[in-house]
Parts: sequence; structure tokens; C-alpha cells
Amino acid sequence: MYRQRVNVMNRNRIVAILIAVLLLAGAAPDFAQAASPSVQVRYIHPKHFTETRFTPPSERIGSMDYLAPLKRYIEKRAAKVIQPGQKLSIEITDIKRAGNYEPWPGGPSGWMRVVRSDYPPRITLHFTLHGADGSVLKKGTRHLIGMGFMSWSMPGNSDPLRYEKTLIDHWLRHGENKL
Repeated sequence: MYRQRVNVMNRNRIVAILIAVLLLAGAAPDFAQAASPSVQVRYIHPKHFTETRFTPPSERIGSMDYLAPLKRYIEKRAAKVIQPGQKLSIEITDIKRAGNYEPWPGGPSGWMRVVRSDYPPRITLHFTLHGADGSVLKKGTRHLIGMGFMSWSMPGNSDPLRYEKTLIDHWLRHGENKL
């Protein structure tokens, strides 16, 4: 009995470790539930995103770690905006986070992300909003750019995705042809 319990515990640990590795690698199958079944967010070729292409080689380890939390955030926020029964599909085709890497002499890798007004956050996406009957209510492409992002009031907010999340919130609440 004890041996059987230990084997089950070890098996569960191995499964948990494998899931964590797959999630960190970005290769996990979609068995992890979305924040809302009514909203689906997909990244299309994230290795080709502007953010990825302009990240210095020394900074690339973990450089795509922002994608999973941003996806969860978008799913959660968009679910609050759409009407009951509607389904929203969002395909993100490009992201450039606020700021840019600049050479930083004496730093551990020689590069540092610097946030200035001339490096606004940018997100390009395609969306389709379906009604409860499955009909397409709205469809489009949006090129979101946070031109005034430095003036967005965020006292005490140290979230590294705060500008991108605010850009998404602005689109969902106030964007052209609001959802």
C-alpha cells in the first residue's frame, strides 16, 4: 500500500514537472483551460514578432515569457466586454513591447531595456466576434499603438506588461467600433 502511494506521488510529480516544462517552453498543448471559453487568443508565429527579432541575443533566454501572462490577461478582460453567448477569437500577429534594448556598458549582459516615449507599445491583431447563433458580428484588423503611453497614470504599478495591458484595455473599452 505504501509503495503504491509513493509511486502515484512520484508519477504526479513527474506529470507536474513535464507540464511546467512544456508551459515554459511555449510548446504545451491546449489542455490548459483558457480564462474564458468565450474568448480565444492565439499567437501567430511569435518567433517572428518585432519584440523577438529586436531582442539582443544575450537577452533572448526567457524573452518570450511575457506571452502566456499576456494571453491570460487578454482572455480575462475580453470576456468581460463581450455579451453572454458571444465568442471572440483574437489572433495576435505582432507585438513590440514598450521600450527598447539599448547598450548599457558595465551591465551583466551589456544591454538594458529603456522605456522612453519614442518606444511605444504596439500590438497587431485580427479579431472575429461571433454572435450566440454563430454569425459573424464584427471582424477586423487592428494596429494598436500606445503613442501617449508615457502619460498613462500608473502609480506603483511595477508589472512589466503594464503598458501592453493598458493598450489592450483601451482597445476593448474605447477602441474604434468597440466590441
